[in-house]
Amino acid sequence: MVGVISDTHGLLRPEIAAAFAGVHVILHAGDVGGRSVLDALSKMAPVEAVYGNVDDRHDPSLARERVVSVGGVTIHVSHGHELGRPTPELALARYEGDVVVFGHTHRAIIQQGVAGRVGLNPGAAGPRRFDLRPSVARLTIVAGAPSEIDVEIISLA
Repeated sequence: MVGVISDTHGLLRPEIAAAFAGVHVILHAGDVGGRSVLDALSKMAPVEAVYGNVDDRHDPSLARERVVSVGGVTIHVSHGHELGRPTPELALARYEGDVVVFGHTHRAIIQQGVAGRVGLNPGAAGPRRFDLRPSVARLTIVAGAPSEIDVEIISLA
């Protein structure tokens, strides 16, 4: 399982630990808001993180984008601010990968693309903004030919 989180803006809600119980890796799609968030997440599972428009792009723990492979599934992660107003369609058109993860909009969305590709925004897990409920996502990958990808958005309090 893969935990997917974005837009924490320096806040790590306590219910994230339960949402990410049993994940093998956590992907953070930017606007982390400080090292303390990454340190706390890394106690749950290894973390791969990218920088967002409010992060220090020179922070060596944050990359512009990441591509990871889990169970034969390739996952591309970027914040999405580089797309202007990111949508799953834009992210899937610009980046390769079976799953393309982005943040920035604070709106959770899962969209099936062509050939079984998935565009995913886990929503914002940090301070509540824009009348949106905080959320994260969990990917379950069942290896096979082709691998099955189950994506779940998990609402937080």
